Amino acid sequence: MEGGGGAPPEVLEESHSGCVLPTSLGTNSLKKSSWGFLFTGIIGGTLVAVYAVATPFLMPALRKICLPFVPATTKQIENVVKMLHCRRGSLVDIGSGDGRIVTFSQYSNVIIFGVPQMMPQLEEKLMLELKDDARVIACRFPFPRWTPDHITGEGMDAVWAYDVSTVRGKGPRRPVRFQPVIQM
Repeated sequence: MEGGGGAPPEVLEESHSGCVLPTSLGTNSLKKSSWGFLFTGIIGGTLVAVYAVATPFLMPALRKICLPFVPATTKQIENVVKMLHCRRGSLVDIGSGDGRIVTFSQYSNVIIFGVPQMMPQLEEKLMLELKDDARVIACRFPFPRWTPDHITGEGMDAVWAYDVSTVRGKGPRRPVRFQPVIQM
């Protein structure tokens, strides 16, 4: 070995077919290959874990309309319950979703905690899918083209109730503001 180092020269053997094969192929190259697979597996596993953890947090930001999480206040929930008083039938609360995956025709009561940007599209979807006896309750932001049948609350606690028959012109048109009941 000249130069004082490096790998020992490979010993070559001739096989029965006449090809010359290196005899030192076994141990060193298998160790290197095992480390490569282990390293690739660790990196790949880490990337899959990061993707799985980060996706639920990043996907809302990539939607056409960004819908932030803002929890409902106790007063707002009380106002929603007031608007549902004496109502029967199924209920869906789409929260701050935009209703793309919900088929509304099966519901009699729909609750929405929306943002102004999504309300026009949702207004159209609800008009197409809901039955005349349905009621839609919008929290924080009203629908831009619908006239509410009932309004309760102030500011961030405001709630608007829309009866679909009224919105379609099949019922009376007069918004009623609920006044809080003061108990003594």
